[in-house]
Amino acid sequence: MALTDAVDPIQELLDAQSHVWNLIFSYISSMSLKSAIQLGIPDAIHKHNKPITLIQLADALSINKAKSHALFRLMRILVHSKIFNKVKISKDEDEEEAYSLTRTSRLLLRDEPLSFSPFALAMIDPIIADPFHNVTEWFKDECASPFFTRNGSNLFELAGNDRVFNQVFNEGMASDARFVGSILVGKCKHVFEGLTTLVDVGGGTGTVAKVVADAFSGLKCVVLELPHVVARLEGSENLSFVSGDMFEFIPPADAVFFKWIFHDWSDEDCIKILERCKEAIFSSKEKGGKVIIVDMVVDCEKQEDEGIETQLSMDMLMMAVTTGKERSEKEWAELFSAAGFLNYKITPILGLRSVIEVFL
Repeated sequence: MALTDAVDPIQELLDAQSHVWNLIFSYISSMSLKSAIQLGIPDAIHKHNKPITLIQLADALSINKAKSHALFRLMRILVHSKIFNKVKISKDEDEEEAYSLTRTSRLLLRDEPLSFSPFALAMIDPIIADPFHNVTEWFKDECASPFFTRNGSNLFELAGNDRVFNQVFNEGMASDARFVGSILVGKCKHVFEGLTTLVDVGGGTGTVAKVVADAFSGLKCVVLELPHVVARLEGSENLSFVSGDMFEFIPPADAVFFKWIFHDWSDEDCIKILERCKEAIFSSKEKGGKVIIVDMVVDCEKQEDEGIETQLSMDMLMMAVTTGKERSEKEWAELFSAAGFLNYKITPILGLRSVIEVFL
């Protein structure tokens, strides 16, 4: 071995330290993103209609002039995170640095139909993030989740009693639902074709159901949700809202739809939900009755590094705030079989999530 190829133990130690530091401080990226959304940085750049300098951005945001340099530091890490681009622009005979939007930051615009800002703010909210401080304690206590260890109730009970958080959470879920709904009716129309009735279980304020109902005028959609979610919501000609408990009863339909519901619950609870689904679609069995699930299918071997890290992070989030988890195809198949379903089909068309159709 050449001398230059020898392993430098000091460099190895420094590289290991750098990796640990990166893990320690990774939360700062999330907090920086939160600040960008709350300050309205994406919207200020968009409104400027061209790359914006730091001084122009500071003026547009009406921030304290003494903190302009701090804004530079915030923008520097956001550029590094690929939230914004840094470009050179000509001014008189000189060049200045300016900032422009990326495809990622365009998803954060308030007026963007598929804006992800409400979802980001919901997921970074202290009520969601703080239970991670209780994970160690939870491993030693009898509580169902670190969220329960911290709050003495589960996520959905707390949302029902906290009007402010309930709004933040529902707006976040509606934001994600608009994103998913647009892709479903754009690329997965076949999933809904031939159906006459659909129940969207845990469908929040009905965002996905509205998109589907608008795309299929002959399809009658029902949103089944908790009372505090659907209170005062109004339906339309082919969309209605029903309050209820999915563990007790799901209205009969050709298909039962779930977006990001099963990952909130334990295997035992998921089997109970699927058994209620079987009862709901049994009369439609000959017409192709099915359960439609939008959720993650974790695949550590096929997924790219960033993708699997996101899926594993989401799995940890489920561990911290619910009793559920993200599942592999094998785990999904075991659930379906235990509930008496004979077949399923996975369509990986939603990025890190898939559309799973489950049949009797």
